[in-house]
Amino acid sequence: MAISSLGAGSGLDLNGILNSLMAAEQQPLIKLQTQEASYQARISALGSLKGALSALQTAAAGLLPASGQTAAEKYTTYSATVADSAIASASASKGAVAGTYALEVSKLAQNQRLATATLGTPPASPYANADAAIGEGTLAIKFGELKDGAYTVDAARTLNITIDSTNNTLGGLRDAINAKNGGVTATIINGTAGAQLVLTAKESGNKNVMQIEAPDVGGLPSPLAGFAFDPVTASGGFTQDPAQGGMAAQDAEFKLNGIAATSSTNSISGVLEGVTLTLSKVTEVDKPTRITVSTNTTSQLTTALTAFVKGYNDANKTVSELGAYDAETKKAGPLQGQAIVRSAQNLIRNLVFSTTAGGSGNIQRLSDIGISIDKSGALALDSSKLNKALEADYEGVTRLVEKVGNAFKTGLDSMTSSTGTISSVTDNVKNMIKGLGERGEILQARIARIEERYRAQFSALDTTIAGMKQTSSYLTQQLASLPGFG
Repeated sequence: MAISSLGAGSGLDLNGILNSLMAAEQQPLIKLQTQEASYQARISALGSLKGALSALQTAAAGLLPASGQTAAEKYTTYSATVADSAIASASASKGAVAGTYALEVSKLAQNQRLATATLGTPPASPYANADAAIGEGTLAIKFGELKDGAYTVDAARTLNITIDSTNNTLGGLRDAINAKNGGVTATIINGTAGAQLVLTAKESGNKNVMQIEAPDVGGLPSPLAGFAFDPVTASGGFTQDPAQGGMAAQDAEFKLNGIAATSSTNSISGVLEGVTLTLSKVTEVDKPTRITVSTNTTSQLTTALTAFVKGYNDANKTVSELGAYDAETKKAGPLQGQAIVRSAQNLIRNLVFSTTAGGSGNIQRLSDIGISIDKSGALALDSSKLNKALEADYEGVTRLVEKVGNAFKTGLDSMTSSTGTISSVTDNVKNMIKGLGERGEILQARIARIEERYRAQFSALDTTIAGMKQTSSYLTQQLASLPGFG
């Protein structure tokens, strides 16, 4: 007879019995799964350990000077301020010397600006608008230096502008000049008196003065001769008169502590060593403004050491917690009892105690610059003691800090690098997890076969008991029909 479900024929709880038997068979697999979970937790803990040590390594690298820079230079910062910020601004860098300086500005550097005359403004111009036709020919825009009434051309900077029937308008001349992308920009301003072509030198100062020539054509004056300009006489078809939209080139002229100096730009470096000035306004006569230059050798170093101490303490705390055992809660850290925890603790503490500046100076260890360690292994920075050490031997302090930074940066590689201890241990744990997975697959296959056998046996038992029950019922009915039964 067919049994629709296990136990239906016999009335016995065969499913319950089967589940109990299979629960017993599952125990080895559950143990493997529990073990795998603990290994996964260990991998996560190893990641936390590596992260904490890597953060410490980064903080240590922050103590190191850049390539080509000394430790003393790294931690020296410079600043410069101008009492009247409307006159100028200033910045300071390596080489600046602390002090105050008087600044007087008599002239600001200017870019030369040339403008054509307009209709109704002498000298009269035939160009009423940008589309008005002009002659055809070649203009040579030259650049050079105007000094003491003499003009010296820089031949390498000459622009030759060709005007023909395709562009013989004021607008065409503008576009042809701009297409050269040289040291000048051209634009057209349409004022109340008409159109003006305006040429502006891209660079300021007397070394960037324009001269405009229109060479003769076949011995005859060029049709573009009206656009010529002579920088010595400041005359021609262009004007640099501010009243007509022009401007003469000009060098900046100023005095520092009464010493005269000039510059072709308003951004000035090299006059006051290590200081860059940006001039923006002329001072009143005999009313100089004050520049204050200062250096700082404590702030940046304190910030870097504070970050290092924090990185160390974070790493020390993480290592301790990962390997700790809480007697009250009876909970162990995920790396409790693991050799890698002791290795990490020993490494960072040895680096603290064994790193020295070397040489014969009095500043040799971190304790000499105000960094102490307590019984839990945490570091603390005493800024007052650090400042005293900096005052006593700045070079010695920075030399020690560089040695510490280098020691931690390279020393921690043995733990944090791709071939370091943490990666090696992590790979081993992953291999163990892989082995557990393979064992688990074998166990699952075995359990499946056992369950299949149990089901077959219980199904046969169920069928047998059901048949016996059916026979018993039949015999009971037959006996009951016999005379005198009961």
